[in-house]
Amino acid sequence: MNSNNLFSRVARRTAHAVGRPVTFAVAVLIVLIWAALGPVFHFSDTWQLVINTGTTIVTFLMVFVIQNTQNRDSDAIQVKLDELIRTSKAHNALLDLEELSQDDLDRIKRRYEHLAAEARKELKAGKEDTGCPLVETD
Repeated sequence: MNSNNLFSRVARRTAHAVGRPVTFAVAVLIVLIWAALGPVFHFSDTWQLVINTGTTIVTFLMVFVIQNTQNRDSDAIQVKLDELIRTSKAHNALLDLEELSQDDLDRIKRRYEHLAAEARKELKAGKEDTGCPLVETD
């Protein structure tokens, strides 16, 4: 079994499980129990260390789980958008924008902002805004 596959499956299941209200309720319950035990342990350094260590470990591990699921979701959305572009009259040059440099993305974004402003002017003048002007990507 591929370790990437295993990690992806575990990350997906973990993210699904921790995103449920019952998991949040369990976390709140743990904090309440910890707080209630404060007087028993005289609010000692060890008592504080228990919650600090526990939350640090959980947070550290969840960063990787969240990043993995976010990457998968982002990739899936990108593929869906690419397919919509591919099967429409949209510009195929936009299919892999996520691979361009930030400068190139900024330049294309400015072009789209300009197109949107022009379209709003056309609408105010009673014209249609359904044209498909060329968007330069080079």
